[in-house]
Amino acid sequence: MQELGYLRGMEPIQEQKNILGLHLPTDPRWADLAGISLEDILTDHAWCEQKAATSCISLIHRYAEKEKLVSELSPLVTEEWGHFRLVLAELTKRGLKLGRQRKDIYVNKLMEFEKKGASEEERFLDRLLIFALIEARSCERFKRLSEGLDDEYLRNFYRRFMESEAGHYHLFIALADTYVAKDKVRARWKEWLQYEAGVIQEMEVRGDRIH
Repeated sequence: MQELGYLRGMEPIQEQKNILGLHLPTDPRWADLAGISLEDILTDHAWCEQKAATSCISLIHRYAEKEKLVSELSPLVTEEWGHFRLVLAELTKRGLKLGRQRKDIYVNKLMEFEKKGASEEERFLDRLLIFALIEARSCERFKRLSEGLDDEYLRNFYRRFMESEAGHYHLFIALADTYVAKDKVRARWKEWLQYEAGVIQEMEVRGDRIH
């Protein structure tokens, strides 16, 4: 996958040090722990894909008047649901079971940073940037798995997911640029990146979760 050096209309990112603009890389121990807990990590991954699909549907419902958003997210719903089925099939192939959905501490922490008492435009922007961050961090985690797992098949499996998530990350940033002034997008994105790094730093390193 080509490293993402620039966001549309944004300042350059440090390509090698901070993939996708994230300020704090995942602890290298995470991929090792994930390799030990494959059933848990695949289960959590499946539910992440399911939540991504339903979240896109929610955005379409809430912002049905935004034609570009609807046209861009409609196929993404299908893609994310397809990803859920792929991970589910991988669980089945390995004789593993889809466990119950777990509370996503990472996403809940991100939601705490949404502006309270904000304008409709600010709330809309925050929603898009939360999605962009989740996709960026997922991409970074999938890159770790594609390089760090002992299972060659799973390394290739996660490389494909990594490439897909990078495209999704770009899509949410592009949608933000479409509907909100780019200087506002740039300023708020910087705040989100700083906040997300703090969330990652404070969270326990555990291999049973994608985030």
